[in-house]
Amino acid sequence: MKNVVILGSTGSIGVNTLRVIDEFRSEFRVLGLTGNTNVALLETQINRYRPEIAVAGTSEGAGKLRKKLTSRRTRVLSGPEGLVRAATWPKADLVVSALVGSFGLEPTLAAIRCGKDIALANKEVLVMAGSLMITAARRRGVRILPVDSEHSAVWQCLRNEPKRSVSRIILTASGGPFWRLSRAELKKVDLARTLNHPTWNMGKKVTVDSATLMNKGFEVIEAHHLFGVPLDRIDVVIHPESIIHSLVEFNDGTMLAQLAAADMRLPIQYALCYPERKPNKVDRLDLAKTRQLTFIQPDRQKFPCLQYAYRAATIGGTMPAVMSASDEIAVESFLSGKIAFHRISEVIASVMKRHRPVKQPGIPEILNAAAWARVMATKLIERMS
Repeated sequence: MKNVVILGSTGSIGVNTLRVIDEFRSEFRVLGLTGNTNVALLETQINRYRPEIAVAGTSEGAGKLRKKLTSRRTRVLSGPEGLVRAATWPKADLVVSALVGSFGLEPTLAAIRCGKDIALANKEVLVMAGSLMITAARRRGVRILPVDSEHSAVWQCLRNEPKRSVSRIILTASGGPFWRLSRAELKKVDLARTLNHPTWNMGKKVTVDSATLMNKGFEVIEAHHLFGVPLDRIDVVIHPESIIHSLVEFNDGTMLAQLAAADMRLPIQYALCYPERKPNKVDRLDLAKTRQLTFIQPDRQKFPCLQYAYRAATIGGTMPAVMSASDEIAVESFLSGKIAFHRISEVIASVMKRHRPVKQPGIPEILNAAAWARVMATKLIERMS
């Protein structure tokens, strides 16, 4: 039986991870669950799975949980310290890193340093500190198992293939709800339309990032670190059908692609059960009903966030962390109605322009740069309001 801790169990990935575990209850034991503000759902999860540790976002939330829980075997903690404690829980074999934003950085790195395998869904972890994470994982013999559908697809295509045979990686993007719109039309889109993703059911932050293509920019940086492929050999194509989840082109011109239904339970299950493939209840892809597969080059002028990600990764150092942190603030501001959709990319560009990157940073420098970026982004947004 594999002992699992889920960082971010109340989010979309966390909920789907528990759905996968429910299908294979005899093979997994949930040792730890962590949530943020959704204390009610976290309470339900704790009472169902009876983990040894649970973490709420605040001390107030933890206090409410302690009063309400029917299980007294669960130790309830809160905040960043609680996340690190859960991530390094002694009996854990696998940590599912499904937090959103930079909150996942320190607990995920702590888990790696304790020798825990990581099922990684938290994009910002590799965006902000990819070199540190990969180096630490190699040092400890830890496996980083990608949960994003695109990276899972690449991982599967590369299975048993030597790295020297790879010509390029091609990440597919749904394009979100706006890839057909003009730049003028993008200035008029509202929140409801932005959150209405055509193929995936995700959290609000990831859904907005998908609409700006920043999410795909994050994935380019992730792929660079996960698979050791140079940035100039990682391409992006718009694939609205979301059937092909990514491709790998090899030196002889052969392309391998991974196809499946757009259901996050599939890459989650592959990471949890690796190297085995197990039968499940996920809907099968019906090729006879697949009328076409569309591939379109993304417009980087219309969706500049994708280009910013390439630029940040090329500059390196603390620049990716600054890009990621400024995106967090910009997206939060859009979700709360403070700025328009098209302003998200403007905030990110302005913050990046003002930053002097630190080369070869450690975690303190990365976190300081991210904190600086949040302050700078907040100031810029205040001027826009």
